[in-house]
Amino acid sequence: MIEVTHLSKRYGATAAVDDLTFAVRPGAVTGFLGPNGAGKSTTIRAIVGLDRPTSGTATVNGRRYADLKAPLQEVGTMLDGRNAHPGRTAFGHLMGLARTHGMRRARVEQVIGLAGLESVARRRVGGFSLGMGQRLGIAAALLGDPPTLILDEPVNGLDPDGVRWIRHLLRALAEEGRTVFLSSHLMSELAETAGRVVVIGRGKLLADEDVATLVAETARAGSVRVRATDPGRLAQALRTAGAAVAVPEPGTLEVAGSTAGEIGALASRLGVTLLELSTTSGTLEDAYLNLTADAVQYRASTTTDQADAR
Repeated sequence: MIEVTHLSKRYGATAAVDDLTFAVRPGAVTGFLGPNGAGKSTTIRAIVGLDRPTSGTATVNGRRYADLKAPLQEVGTMLDGRNAHPGRTAFGHLMGLARTHGMRRARVEQVIGLAGLESVARRRVGGFSLGMGQRLGIAAALLGDPPTLILDEPVNGLDPDGVRWIRHLLRALAEEGRTVFLSSHLMSELAETAGRVVVIGRGKLLADEDVATLVAETARAGSVRVRATDPGRLAQALRTAGAAVAVPEPGTLEVAGSTAGEIGALASRLGVTLLELSTTSGTLEDAYLNLTADAVQYRASTTTDQADAR
């Protein structure tokens, strides 16, 4: 289990991480989310001993990373898939890591096969594509068969087959009872892979919940799309009842503050025939954007914003 307790990291007057507390438990894939500059990389670096906290602690199975006797066999990490020496072969890179922990050649060959690198194992890493470098980084993380995995953007550069491979692999490792912690900007992929998410913004915890719960809460706050034979009359009645009604296109209403059932009952009383009545489904991306709306460090101007400025 990974435990982050009242973790803070300051660089001068800037707080990269601010009193952050959460736990990553075994048996599930936990996603780590946050806007650029939220403190994700700093938090991960603190967990694996690359950054010293200003205050608080970050431990793996109750110990600091620096105190682990055999780190590769306790925590598998991939912070940068391209960190291998470009002059080494994939096999040579993994064999060098294995020797630091007394692991045998057979284990190196096993993870090469697991990562799908058999055909390039004797090639120099400097000639690898981004996706091949990611596979090598994942192979290195798996080398010690560790009970805990920490992966930073593991699907970056992978083709669709590689994305499916890492998705199934991480789920299988979690089902074995391992702790799997990964950061990613790909919401759709995390929704498919993670069972739980930790979301931070400006160094502070914004959410630590099951994906299903977070998405369901967003769905309840969503809107209802309505098409009707007399949309104007229905819209007026809905507004009178306290709902917010928008008209995204002629003949279509987007209603917030009223359920589909309430809208259907009102339409029936008015004698208005409904042609469509559908509730917008919440997504992990919707939930994430709602949570981090006030924590985004860089925000691009929309076309409308630019037009208003002119």
